[in-house]
Amino acid sequence: MSKIRIKNILEQYNYSNITIGVLGSHSALDVCRGAKDEGFATLVVAQKGRERVYHDYFRTDGSRGCVDSCIILPSFSHILENDILQELRKRNVIFVPHRSFEVYLGSNYGAIENDFLVPIFGNKYLLKIEERGTKPNQYDLLREADIRFPRQFKKAKDIDRLCLVKILEKSRGFERAFFLANSYQDYEKQIEEKEAKSIIGEKQINQSIIEEFILGVQVNFNFFYSPISKKLELLGTDMRRQTNIEGLLRLPAKYQHIVGDQINITYEEAGHVAVTVLESLLEDAYAIGERFVQASQKLFSPGIIGPFALQSIITSGPPKKEIVVIDVSLRMPGSPGISATPYSTYLFGKPVSVGRRVAVEIKEAIKNKSLSKIIT
Repeated sequence: MSKIRIKNILEQYNYSNITIGVLGSHSALDVCRGAKDEGFATLVVAQKGRERVYHDYFRTDGSRGCVDSCIILPSFSHILENDILQELRKRNVIFVPHRSFEVYLGSNYGAIENDFLVPIFGNKYLLKIEERGTKPNQYDLLREADIRFPRQFKKAKDIDRLCLVKILEKSRGFERAFFLANSYQDYEKQIEEKEAKSIIGEKQINQSIIEEFILGVQVNFNFFYSPISKKLELLGTDMRRQTNIEGLLRLPAKYQHIVGDQINITYEEAGHVAVTVLESLLEDAYAIGERFVQASQKLFSPGIIGPFALQSIITSGPPKKEIVVIDVSLRMPGSPGISATPYSTYLFGKPVSVGRRVAVEIKEAIKNKSLSKIIT
């Protein structure tokens, strides 16, 4: 039913006056700058108290800025109200989702899929697979694509090596309370400590994932799949900067253990760093990217539309370096700096951000009268 309604909404749009819309967080400025560069109007839906970045600092002013208009709501969740949805449709908005869009709607994917009656760029039915507790989820997609990911342990008692326990915070369901454990006793000790501090609860424990810790170099491969050209593109590579684990690792070794015992070690995302990879790895990267797209088309028709990232660890081998995928994202990445890596320039002769590549795809779809291929 939602698919039919979105199709009807699109038919009523003025294609010569499309606005690119986005929630005011995560990678909104990347979306807006890219849209402006391709001649689109831009709109940010912001939350009161967090609007100044978009309403003031990066507001369009002549040749400066990239946010043309800003709708300020009491909270992000108000974006689902009928009058706001009507306003977005009135402005011919095509909405670009990112991780904060999911999080600030309470990870209510039913609402995203059925109640958010505004055309979304990309496959909105894929967004939920980032939640590890859903079925099918990202691990099912990786298995279907025959892509290696870390071995998982169903029971903590089975831990027989260094493992990363992927668990979210109790109070901030989108922040990581990840921790390392090398035995069942180590796991139990840390679980008890985090429960005592109310960092996690029973719900978070039940939804956690225990997987082997992969030793290697972290690289996120940021791809773009175009249903129009049917081509896969590598737009850039990056790695996360995380607090407070990075600060801890910068201490002299003799202090790391002392400080580590005194604080709650976190893996909260604070930013990203552009990185490059050996050219000899690019063929392998493209191969897993192509298999991932094909698996998505099989399990979640019409499959991936636009940007996605395979967050990976590159191991040393033998027999050779290998890409192990530790996480996936099926929407705008949170790293606008990936255009600083050379891969989009290799493709297009100039740096192209993910936000701009999205806008180019929308522009091409309008020109070819094929918006239905990239909208859900």
